[in-house]
Amino acid sequence: MYTFLVILILIVCVLLALVVLVQNSKGGGLAANFSAPTQVLGARQSADFIEKATWWLAGILVVLCLAATISISTTRGGAADPMKTEVSTATDYSPVQQNAAPAATPVAE
Repeated sequence: MYTFLVILILIVCVLLALVVLVQNSKGGGLAANFSAPTQVLGARQSADFIEKATWWLAGILVVLCLAATISISTTRGGAADPMKTEVSTATDYSPVQQNAAPAATPVAE
């Protein structure tokens, strides 16, 4: 399920990038190509469609990201959270061996 959601997220990201790149902040963009007032997708209709598509794709992206986050915890089969598990400790509690003689120190002359 997680892999499927990641693939959907990637598709939505590519579509969102394309839709954003088609837009122009000055109102040009795709609408500039359709400047004739008699066309069905005139300047205003294409700008409205692109703006709505941007909002819809952004909303879908947020929902898919939340669903992917939820599916991560359920795909592990109920395994314990690795951040909450304790580190296993060694059973050998013997003290560390110390050297009998200290390291030789140079003699000052």
